[in-house]
Amino acid sequence: MTTASGSRAARAVPPGPPRRQTFGLLKKLFTDRLALMTESAAYGDVVRIAIGPKSLYLVNHPDQAKHVLADNAANYHKGIGLREARAALGDGLLTSDGETWKRQRRTLQPVFQPKRIARQAEIVAAEVGALADRLRSKVDGEPIEILHEMTGLTLGVLGRTLLDAELGGYESLGHSFEGVQDQAMFEAVTLGMVPAWLPLKKQLKFRESRHDLRRIADELVERRFAEELAGRDDVISRLITSGSDDRERMRDELITLLLAGHETTASTLGWAFHLIDEHPEVGERLHAEAVEVLGDRPPSYEDLKSLTFTVSVIEEVMRLYPPVWLLPRIAQEEDVIDGYRIPAGSDVVVVPYAMHRHPGFWTDPEKFDPGRFAPGVPRPPRYAYIPFGAGPRFCVGNSLGLMEAAFVLAVVARDLKLAKVPGYEVVPEAMLSLRVRGGLPMTVHKQERS
Repeated sequence: MTTASGSRAARAVPPGPPRRQTFGLLKKLFTDRLALMTESAAYGDVVRIAIGPKSLYLVNHPDQAKHVLADNAANYHKGIGLREARAALGDGLLTSDGETWKRQRRTLQPVFQPKRIARQAEIVAAEVGALADRLRSKVDGEPIEILHEMTGLTLGVLGRTLLDAELGGYESLGHSFEGVQDQAMFEAVTLGMVPAWLPLKKQLKFRESRHDLRRIADELVERRFAEELAGRDDVISRLITSGSDDRERMRDELITLLLAGHETTASTLGWAFHLIDEHPEVGERLHAEAVEVLGDRPPSYEDLKSLTFTVSVIEEVMRLYPPVWLLPRIAQEEDVIDGYRIPAGSDVVVVPYAMHRHPGFWTDPEKFDPGRFAPGVPRPPRYAYIPFGAGPRFCVGNSLGLMEAAFVLAVVARDLKLAKVPGYEVVPEAMLSLRVRGGLPMTVHKQERS
């Protein structure tokens, strides 16, 4: 492992680490990717890791992240992990590059406009109300798998707000996306050296998952072709009316949207309930704010301006556990980052998980403190906090995700308390998104109204 911090003048990259260290890094890439990233960040703001025949250049500083994601974004295409995910997701908005990506973004951007998202608030509130009713039925009962509940919620919201479709009948979606993520990460950490045709259990599961996702996407598209499109502005309708009859492209877009549109918000909510349980005083403030702002009614879009502490909690959750914990890129041409030469074809990885813990920009960075994001509190530089990415590829669904998460925390905190099963160990799992490994069993209790 070698640091690439120092002089701004371009110079040759120092030699890689010795073979013994390389083996240890490869093992950690399999077993504890988050520790690898945070330990590497201690060596400098730009760090080279040599793993077998490959080198990864880790970017852990806002200035260098801005260079890769914004200033010279055209030179950096999607990289390790997302490159492997393309086998299942196809060339959707998450994995495509260049003109293909620009065309897709133009087609889908109107669906995510703030005015349209505001009009969807009533639908989101209804889905959150249904979630709260399900949780109330479990008060003082057996533990429930809260991540399963959050996934069901986020899929319901995604279906009704972005696709104008009910997804409740597709119960295999979560299982199939897990198969895709497992295989994508396996190929990434094995550097693509394990042939995809080998009948390994993981790869067999991947092929089944890919087939299932394609089936679901094709069904959604075919159903919409048989319906009246006039006056509809959802994603499927826009794909159909965009002038292309390319069914494969539509399938790619839908599969990508189904994954990105539910996984990140569900993961964020899981981490939020874990941290609130660990910090009861935060739960009490959430409850008090929800009672004051909402009373007994459902939340509305206008309430977001008043749910300031709730939004601060979500922002702090995403600082500690950014759903997009890694932003992988491939340098198309040789570049210089922080004075170091980056050869063409190099894997360059911006690490929000490490930047969100950078001691140069965050006081006591491991502490859960929503007060960092309170109104009027000075914030660090823009690129020190990028839970939705940054630059041209900034996540188009950030407004919907924030609204959804705020509504869930406010309604649940107002009426209920969620508590982890005593002794249950919560462990992060760094896949395409940052999630809780093995789920999050919690018990549901009635909240005494303040």
